[in-house]
Amino acid sequence: MWALGKKFSGASQLLSRFRSWIQAGAALLTNLHLPNFLKGGLYQGAGKTVCVPGLNCYSCPAASGACPIGAFQAVVGSSKFSFSYYITGFLILLGVLLGRFICGFLCPFGWFQELLHKIPTKKLSTKKLKPLRYFKYAVLLVMVFLLPAFLVNDVAMGDPFFCKYLCPQGVLEGAIPLSLANSGIRAALGKLFTWKFSILLSVIVLSVLFYRPFCKWLCPLGAFYALFNRVSLFQMKVDKSKCVSCGKCARACKMDVDVTKTPNHTECIRCGMCVRACPTNAVCFRYGFGNGKETPKKTTMEESK
Repeated sequence: MWALGKKFSGASQLLSRFRSWIQAGAALLTNLHLPNFLKGGLYQGAGKTVCVPGLNCYSCPAASGACPIGAFQAVVGSSKFSFSYYITGFLILLGVLLGRFICGFLCPFGWFQELLHKIPTKKLSTKKLKPLRYFKYAVLLVMVFLLPAFLVNDVAMGDPFFCKYLCPQGVLEGAIPLSLANSGIRAALGKLFTWKFSILLSVIVLSVLFYRPFCKWLCPLGAFYALFNRVSLFQMKVDKSKCVSCGKCARACKMDVDVTKTPNHTECIRCGMCVRACPTNAVCFRYGFGNGKETPKKTTMEESK
């Protein structure tokens, strides 16, 4: 695994440089059925039985798979099942393999927020708003796990509370394109759509001003993957023998992480901005086992052996 990690680190600069293209490709693969936008219908083939890694609405006409959060809630809220071992296992597997690399490279809604943030205007820092980052864990616990499981109707069915009442991706990818193509859906839009549309507008405005606000403060999928960041196989590595303590990596990080102190912080989305900012190539990606903190500098005696 050490050899694999060493080999993988050589591609860090290349991977971080082409991240935007990887994000675009991931968004396309997650939404392959583009003609459905014109038809106003959903793809309902076998692909919908498989979850995609990022936050992507099942109700998007082009969606090629199911959203893991939506799928989990659908099963938890079902009268026939109390827990989804398949979906939970899928999420745990992705968490162990990649951690929040999924947020930084494979999530369509994360990419959407980044594109909004490129709009030229004054940008605001979130460093003083760090306590808000814990709110997404409350969303994960309450809206994704507890409410669908325990707040049920007369036939023991629970609502997908996060998808129904909070998720802006559902409005962006599902409600808006479907209502544009289908007059019946337009006529059925009501107060719930107005509420969620206002959430979407808020996220859009905040994304222009702040870097990925939904990812930082509200996303339960990001919160779940964050739990595995310190133990995932995909990690950040800092070579202390090369580090000159210039602080450029910390200033470049828009997720408010100092990679030299906590290379696998729960907020790190593996975007690679610190990799590109480091003047001595001390920061890189690594894949495999190990602590991911540093490579000790060899002594003269060791080098002579």
